[in-house]
Amino acid sequence: MHGMINRALQCFLRDTYGVQTWAEIADAADLGFENFEAMLGYPDSVTLDVLSATARYFRKPVESILEDLGTYLVSHPNVEPIRRLLRFGGGDFTEFLFSLNELQGRARMALPDLEMPELTVELDGEAVYLMTCSHDVPGFGYVMVGVLRAMADDYGALVFLEHQGWKDAGEEVIHVHLLEAAFAQGRSFDLVAPEGFVT
Repeated sequence: MHGMINRALQCFLRDTYGVQTWAEIADAADLGFENFEAMLGYPDSVTLDVLSATARYFRKPVESILEDLGTYLVSHPNVEPIRRLLRFGGGDFTEFLFSLNELQGRARMALPDLEMPELTVELDGEAVYLMTCSHDVPGFGYVMVGVLRAMADDYGALVFLEHQGWKDAGEEVIHVHLLEAAFAQGRSFDLVAPEGFVT
């Protein structure tokens, strides 16, 4: 697993629950170190150990932890560049959804070694979309549920999201029902980053 993914998991736990909580989870997962290096690779088992330790620590299903991670990746100030990258995908939530079909390619241009899931979004009825998420390690679909929920809030859209499980080949399927595109006022977004802000 690419170190950036592990680092994102670490930052989510540290920023949300505190340094001490992260230290206790890292110890419970027998990491043997305090911090993931973003540009290093780690065995998938290390990531799974951290997720299992986190689920035990909070007594929550791993799926809930992954959804919370997805929400963090869009909504926390410490990871604002990810939100900005996603917002460039479209002027409204529907345009953003379809832009996810190119997300893997765009991410590979920036980080060729990053193991991004392959995302496919298609229309499945009036204001109903199906997202298919393919990756060697299961669970990324739950991260995407959190991302989609946070992005809907960001755009001011009202959506119903449901992780519908796995297909035969292991792809995760997410049902997205756009109930109202302009349900509330979304968060402000400027094409030009604020002065002093590094993307």
